[in-house]
This record gives sequence, C-alpha cells and structure tokens, in this order.
Amino acid sequence: MIYYLFDMSNHKYITFIGIIFAFAVTCIVLYSLGKLLPKDMGRDFAHDGKLSAGKPRGAGFLFIITFIVSALLFIPVQREIIVYLIYTAAAMITGFLDDCAKAPWGEYKKGFLDLIIAIALAVSYLRFNTSTINLEPFGSNVTIPPLLFVILAVILIWVSINVTNCSDGVDGLSGFLSIITLMTIFFICEKKEIDSDFGHLILLFCMCILAYLWYNITPSIIMMGDAGSRAMGIFISIAIIKSGSPLLYIPVAFMLILDGGLGLLKVSLLRFLKIRILRNVRTPLHDHVRKVWGWSNTQVMFRFATIQVLISIAVIYMMLIIYG
Repeated sequence: MIYYLFDMSNHKYITFIGIIFAFAVTCIVLYSLGKLLPKDMGRDFAHDGKLSAGKPRGAGFLFIITFIVSALLFIPVQREIIVYLIYTAAAMITGFLDDCAKAPWGEYKKGFLDLIIAIALAVSYLRFNTSTINLEPFGSNVTIPPLLFVILAVILIWVSINVTNCSDGVDGLSGFLSIITLMTIFFICEKKEIDSDFGHLILLFCMCILAYLWYNITPSIIMMGDAGSRAMGIFISIAIIKSGSPLLYIPVAFMLILDGGLGLLKVSLLRFLKIRILRNVRTPLHDHVRKVWGWSNTQVMFRFATIQVLISIAVIYMMLIIYG
C-alpha cells in the first residue's frame, strides 16, 4: 500500500522501512498485548515441560497478524502474495484455536486440518506457477505432471508444518532455526532472481520472528504456541516451493526435520505398522539431548543452530557455484 505512494526507484528504501516497522511493531504488540494471551498449562510428556506453566502462549497470533499487516503495507499487492498470506493466517488460526482450547486438540484433528490447508495451498500454487522444479546440484529442470506435483507439495507442506511445530519445545529453538532456514531460502531466491517482492516478504517474516525471540530467549516470558510454529512451518514450505528448488528443503531445514521429524516417524511407524524404532531415543530430539546428555536449553539452541548454519553455508556455496 505504502509502496504505491513512492517512486519505484525507492523500493529498496521502502523495504528497509518495512523491515524496521515489522520488528518494532511486533516488539510493541507483544509487550502490550502478550499478557492477554492464554496461559500455558505445562506439558507432562516434555522434559521440564512444567516450567512453562503459567506463561502466555499463542504469541504467534500477534506476530503473524503484525507480519500480515506489514506485508500489506510494504509489499506490492499481488494476488499470489495475498493467497500465501491467507494460508499462513489459516495455519496460524488453527494453531491459535488449539492454544486457546481448554483440552488440547487431538493429533488426528490437527493433522487433518493441516492436510486440508496443504492441499488447498498446493493447488493454489499451481494457479500462479508451473510444475517445473530445479534439481540442484545438477542444475537441470524437470517438469512434473501437475497431479504428482500437488501430491508431493502436499507432503512437503504437511511435513514442514508438523516438524516445525514439534521442534517448538526449547526457548528460542524453533524461531532461530526458522530464521536460518528462511534466510538461506532468501539467498537462493536472490541468486535465482526469483520474484524480489517475495524475497522482501521473507525478510518481513524473519523480522517478526526476531522480535518475538526478544521475549522468548531463555528464560522466556512468552511462548509462540501452535499459532506461531504452524504458521512458520507453512511459510517455510511456501518459501522453498516458491524458490523452485523444493528438494533443498531437506538441507535448509535439516535440523527442524531431524528434531521434529524423528518423533513423527517413530510414532507413525509404531501406530500404523507396529514397527518400533529408536527405542532408547527420546523425541523430539531436543528432549533427548536435555534429558540424556544433560544439555541446557542454551546449549541445545546454539548447537542445533550452529549445525544448521554450517549446512546452510554449504547450500549457499553450492548455489554460488551453480549460479555464479
């Protein structure tokens, strides 16, 4: 909206103002309204889960709303971007309703809602883009039949929502990992000259998460809840699919997948196929390293983030070799 009040040559300055706006307003909103959020009841199954009892949760509702407002103000209004904002809001709302519920929603209910959103998002993506993807590091393009593309995209979106959600159990962990992942995707989009407006959208999202982390670093005083983690997960999936290199989701979100995905795999195999794996490993992985290895929350966050940074640097280096 503000974008159209100025000359196109000033778009970089407008983006910079938008970044400052998103960070500052998110900080103000969380500080002013955070106390009105529902209170966490603690989690019996999580290591030190009871320590979270009484803290405001559902902060994702506030920083996602701020992100959407910032995007509408500082990013040129395009139908495609509006659609992505709607699906990000949908994931946030389903998560926030769970945060507000007196009794947590069941896994099947949340999984089904995630599936519906994932299908709708995958179909909507094809309305604005082709089903051609890049196969890095080989540098070749492959056009996938639309139906197969939708199926694979649904899987990626559903997985991204849930592994990001499962990794949200240590102060600052999922937020920092999501920022590293999104900034890596931002670099990929820049090198491949993907729509610059979408790149600016990624920056705004990262600024809102960064502002939230101001209040969430150990010892945290506020928690994002499912409203934040599910919205981050779906936005990460949107970003990596939009980059045209969806297979890079595995390395750029490796620690999110490893931390949250092991638990999903372990439970799914046991529940549906009666196959028991990782008998001596607690999941999510961040609970294992705290309970068994004795890591502190700070050690978990920085060590997991360090591993992801190293992997992301390798991905960035590969993209520099391929695209110059």
